[in-house]
Amino acid sequence: MDGADTVIEGPAIGLEALLENFPEASSITIRADAAQPVSLTMPEGTSVVDAQTGRELGRSGAKVQAFFRSVTDWHRWLGASGPNRAAARAVTGASNLLFLFLVVSGLYLWLPRKWTWPSVRAVLWFRGGLQGKARDFNWHNTSGFWCCVPLFFVVLSGVVISYPWACDLVYRASGVAPPARGKSKGGPPARQQGRSTVRLDALVAKVQKLVPEWRTISLQVPNSDAAPVTFNIDEGNGGQPQKRSTLTLDRGNGEVLRATGFADQNAGQRARSWMRFVHTGEYYGVVGQTVAGIASAGGALLGWTGFALAYRRFRAWRAR
Repeated sequence: MDGADTVIEGPAIGLEALLENFPEASSITIRADAAQPVSLTMPEGTSVVDAQTGRELGRSGAKVQAFFRSVTDWHRWLGASGPNRAAARAVTGASNLLFLFLVVSGLYLWLPRKWTWPSVRAVLWFRGGLQGKARDFNWHNTSGFWCCVPLFFVVLSGVVISYPWACDLVYRASGVAPPARGKSKGGPPARQQGRSTVRLDALVAKVQKLVPEWRTISLQVPNSDAAPVTFNIDEGNGGQPQKRSTLTLDRGNGEVLRATGFADQNAGQRARSWMRFVHTGEYYGVVGQTVAGIASAGGALLGWTGFALAYRRFRAWRAR
């Protein structure tokens, strides 16, 4: 494989030149759209670089990334760190499991006692002019009806993420034995011997040829010329595991050492990947994320109105 006469569709400036300008970069992500910038992971943040000129367009600082990491930490571990994360994860997992029960049982409670249009309409859509208990009841039932199905999958996938036993159930339901935990999967294959070192630009060109429908290609910058290079290729929107693949190329001769894709995974791994991205809605693109976002907002409304109804019942009981 000769890098001198190979043409790539990536950044016009080339990866080698980018690394010369940004030697501290640890990873690079290029996009098929030539008008889109290149992303470089730097020690102090992510740098966005013009794909044609190599000029830095901006850099997200450590404070911005720290903010989003803190949001993620609160979502997963209630902001806890170190040894306290195990206890916090137990709390979020139990909350997920309880919420799943509430979603399923709530759908049953939603069912009208009499299937007439007036009784169904009362719990099917938001009604104006209501106050107090009647308003809370209407909002609770209406949001529950429209959000119960996406909420079920969002919360169910959250349970799978939270509990190893739930994850194992996904594998068993797919007819596959759960993977053993705590064992290393091994590193990349040993590098084949070669006298010359193929340039990164030529390796990217080969990856693009092997996966012509690529949309983004990411790679970790190798520590040495002797190390093989692993490329993560995405043909989808970033949240579709069925359109992701990985290629590991030898730096000495450019040959493919290992190629893995969604089809190479067993049924359990594919189901687990699907549930991971159903949790955020990313699997179905912008539409899926929008539905997941609306369902999450509906879940918050369900919780608020549910507490309000319970409090009103408690006050009525105290009054009696």
